[in-house]
Amino acid sequence: IQPNEKHGRFGKLKQLPCSMLSASMDMLLSFALGQVLSLLICGIRLTSKYLSEEFHANTPLFQSFLNYILLFLVYTTTLAVRQGEENLLAILKRRWWKYMFLGIIDIEATYLVVKAHQYTTFVSIQLLNCFVFPVVILLSWFFLLIRYKVLHFIGAVACILGIGCMAGADVLMGRQQREDYYPGDSKLIGDVLVLGGATLYGISSVCQEYIVRNLSRIELLGMIGLFGSFFSGIQLAIMEHKELLKVPWDWQIGLLYVGYTACMFGLYSFMPVVIKKTSATAINLSTLTAELYTFFCGLFLFHYKFSGLYLLSFFTILIGLVLYFSTTTYVAQDPRVYKQFRNPSGPVVELPASGQLEPSVTYTSLSQETEEEPHIRVA
Repeated sequence: IQPNEKHGRFGKLKQLPCSMLSASMDMLLSFALGQVLSLLICGIRLTSKYLSEEFHANTPLFQSFLNYILLFLVYTTTLAVRQGEENLLAILKRRWWKYMFLGIIDIEATYLVVKAHQYTTFVSIQLLNCFVFPVVILLSWFFLLIRYKVLHFIGAVACILGIGCMAGADVLMGRQQREDYYPGDSKLIGDVLVLGGATLYGISSVCQEYIVRNLSRIELLGMIGLFGSFFSGIQLAIMEHKELLKVPWDWQIGLLYVGYTACMFGLYSFMPVVIKKTSATAINLSTLTAELYTFFCGLFLFHYKFSGLYLLSFFTILIGLVLYFSTTTYVAQDPRVYKQFRNPSGPVVELPASGQLEPSVTYTSLSQETEEEPHIRVA
């Protein structure tokens, strides 16, 4: 063996454990970030449950309105004091109707699912909410050009099976509402509301992923705060003003509203960070554990009955997440359609003008790039 050849082989062997360690750390980080979001969602559900069941304050629109106002005060005002192309007015001139559309979708996605609780059972809502996964996967495939591997689909199916197991445990332990409480027509309305909410939430997630990858997190949150507070305020004044007057205000209710708003604000602020690190699909899979965190807290707070099926559900979802995060997704870019890659200031690379341009797809990892990518100009 020549010295250089020997050195090269041993160098590759030394690099292999490092790359495996790096991949494992990325997987653990992605999983941990998703669980932070799940814990925030758990806090949102617990405070909302206390407000609605213990204090009879059924004000989902008002609760969302408080979050949008806080987003407006923090992020929209940040955009207002910026200079140049990142200023609030400059952004509104270029993309105001797109953010208005996103703001309305974000409001109604939450409202439809909350409203569905009045018409159908909790188990139906749990299961039908899984409709968000095919919506996100299809939109990501066609509009974000994200490509998945077989292991990603296996992981997603495992997570959905975990939710099914949890719904079965709810039925066996009597956590579901009485079936005779909801007439057949009422259940159908509730199921349609859940499917509509899941569809809108999937659209919102994919739009957010596009914005944080191509524009900025501050711009996304500032525009959601602006249009969300405006349209949710109008909807609140029309549909929920009577319920708001019935709230028996005291320091406990005020503290619950503060806790709910803090968790919602943390979720909205942190989610774009996690989406940029992972993806919209990964976020929706990771936050499935929020249902179980809420249940485990409910064992002590609401005296829920325990079943081993909940643990089985939890570990099934964890296995699905490990399978999903164990491999990377890729972005497919066709140079005939996309005139440049993500680096617009890089060197221009001319493509040959002669000959038939064959269809080709370039796959680039969603992970952080270490080298500059060329700016492609199609001849």
